[in-house]
Amino acid sequence: MEQDLFSHHGETVRRRQAPLADRLRPRNLDEFVGQGAILAEGRLLRRAISADRVGNLILHGPPGVGKTTLARIIANHTKAHFSSLNAVLAGVKDLRSEVADASQRLDRHGLRTILFIDEVHRFNSAQQDALLPWVENGTLTLIGATTENPFFEVNKALVSRSRLFRLQSLAPEDLSRLLQTALHDRERGFGDRNVEISHEASAHLVDVAGGDARSLLNALELAVESTPENQEGVIEIDLGIAEESIQQRAVLYDKQGDAHFDTISAFIKSLRGSDADAALFWLARMVEAGENPRFIFRRMLISAGEDVGLADPQAVVVVEACAAAFERIGLPEGLYPLAQAALYLACTDKSNSTSGMFEALRHVRETQRQDVPPHLRDANRDGDAFGDGKGYRYPHAFREHWVAQQYLPTALQGEAFWSPSRQGWEGERRERMLERRAAQLAASAEAVDEHPLLVSSGPEQPELERWLQRQLSMDGERLQELREKLWSDMSWQRTDRVLVLGGRSLLWSLDPLGAVAEGGLTILCSSSKEQKRLEAQLQLLDPINQPAVITDVDELERLNPNHGFEVVGGRLNQEDLNNSDLERFWSSVSSRSSSGTQLRLLLSEPQLGPAGGLLELMMSDGQKRRASASLQQLADQESTWLSQKAQHRKLLDHLDRCGWVTHQSSWQESLKLAVEPALIERWLGDDRPYRKALEATGADSETAVSDLRHELRRQRGRHLPQSLRHWRIEGQLT
Repeated sequence: MEQDLFSHHGETVRRRQAPLADRLRPRNLDEFVGQGAILAEGRLLRRAISADRVGNLILHGPPGVGKTTLARIIANHTKAHFSSLNAVLAGVKDLRSEVADASQRLDRHGLRTILFIDEVHRFNSAQQDALLPWVENGTLTLIGATTENPFFEVNKALVSRSRLFRLQSLAPEDLSRLLQTALHDRERGFGDRNVEISHEASAHLVDVAGGDARSLLNALELAVESTPENQEGVIEIDLGIAEESIQQRAVLYDKQGDAHFDTISAFIKSLRGSDADAALFWLARMVEAGENPRFIFRRMLISAGEDVGLADPQAVVVVEACAAAFERIGLPEGLYPLAQAALYLACTDKSNSTSGMFEALRHVRETQRQDVPPHLRDANRDGDAFGDGKGYRYPHAFREHWVAQQYLPTALQGEAFWSPSRQGWEGERRERMLERRAAQLAASAEAVDEHPLLVSSGPEQPELERWLQRQLSMDGERLQELREKLWSDMSWQRTDRVLVLGGRSLLWSLDPLGAVAEGGLTILCSSSKEQKRLEAQLQLLDPINQPAVITDVDELERLNPNHGFEVVGGRLNQEDLNNSDLERFWSSVSSRSSSGTQLRLLLSEPQLGPAGGLLELMMSDGQKRRASASLQQLADQESTWLSQKAQHRKLLDHLDRCGWVTHQSSWQESLKLAVEPALIERWLGDDRPYRKALEATGADSETAVSDLRHELRRQRGRHLPQSLRHWRIEGQLT
């Protein structure tokens, strides 16, 4: 009991004397600052924490962005037992103890265990392997935190069983908010002391902290604790004190970590993109962080071959000469040849035509017959016996020291591995090389000593079979093409929240479902029947990953007020366009969208009905005279029914009033509809929209239906022409 009292007293003292950064750790998601990309209302991770459905997680990102804090918040929300280890201090013995305790809790009380391991990358491979069986069978739920790239520093088996979330450096506005909290919180910050900080000092602390909350709070604590009160009892923090408290921005750079690979990647891409300023900046960052200049020169030599190539063959010579000069000079003067090489690569012509080597390698691995043509074989060994080398034309014996003849194996004649650009040195020679390539192909016809069975032009698959396969999958191909056109060129972010409209099929939701793994998907369908059908199809997904399915604008408005959308899109039909709540619906959607929210809509309008299709078919057969007056009249009425111009215009007006800036494109699609009983009933059956439209005209609908049914039956087995006009509306909210 006395030990417990001493322990409690020690814990109280530790909390009181803990650094400001530790005292100000957020206690819940509402206090958590930043990381809206993964923790905003409606995002996957926030939903999982709120529902206590957190699975195996690995949180990775730079220091001071909230990885450990987020794990503690999960501990406060979960009903499972929460344990934590630090990989710097723990070993396999500690892991075995945690596993034994977790197994006991699960067996005796049915209580899950969440094990948080900070700095998980510090565990060696054997220690990480010790976790695998227990993570696999569910004894433990693992949450790991690391500043390194988990794909390189954590076992692949653990990574494959975990969901990865990358935490970004905090934005300046997030750090400013955190700074104000520290100054005004009376319980955990400096709210009980009279501290005044100038605007310039605040801006300096936020800027130099570089997105690291811990660095910011440590600097603020140093400034406050080391500055005496003035005569009025005020601790004044000005720019000079702030500069002394945090003098230098930390350059995050680990020669074996993400910063190393990301920075060299940015450098090489700047060279490739001919941005000399960016190339110098990334070069300076590497030099300042202590990167080995030999590594940088090695990468520039690769760039000289890959990105410059034959557009400027001197590039590799210049880089090699600068590397040799650096070896003779050393630092710091060696920075001159280092910068010279980088600037030369950034400013010279570019070509990646040397990548044709990899296409040639692919053919080497895949082509079966790679026999050297007889006239190219070595004639010194067995030329007399087998005729090797006979027929070879010596280029230097011809004018221009070149003659057209076959050099590639016969099976590869016509293949082009090198595609010269129009840039620099190779651009000057491009036309001549292409002319010679054409001459080489013509010369290959002279190779007559090959096996005659190679001359075969028969198709691998009969045309009829290919045609049948195309017909069987025609509808699926059509819809897939429409889906691709709807979402093509969309700039997805994994954390986007998407609203899909016209949810009669999951087809239109497949692209966002696969693209926004850490975001969220909401599908709006038109009836509870469709809602149940879609939810049944979605049962195969984990509940956390299942999209929300709603049926009307009322349900949309009942969503959490903070649940917004970064993408709105889908396919709308005539029923959607005629919806009486259209204006209210778009007002509600717009209120949940922010500036820059992307819009993608697909509208389709049939151009011909059954009567119009029949007239087109009769015209193609030269039977237009047979068409009855009632059929012609019906075709005219169909064009009025099918037109969506008014609804289309109304939709665009609603979007414009709600602040959407849109533009549209359209295209025509021609179809053939097989006249079968099912198709006839789809048009003319009781309660079908077409039948209702006929009855609404007030004319003799029964006679019209009878005549049309009779004519369609006469054409049974044939194909009615059909034409569709599609519109794609895309835009953004301003």
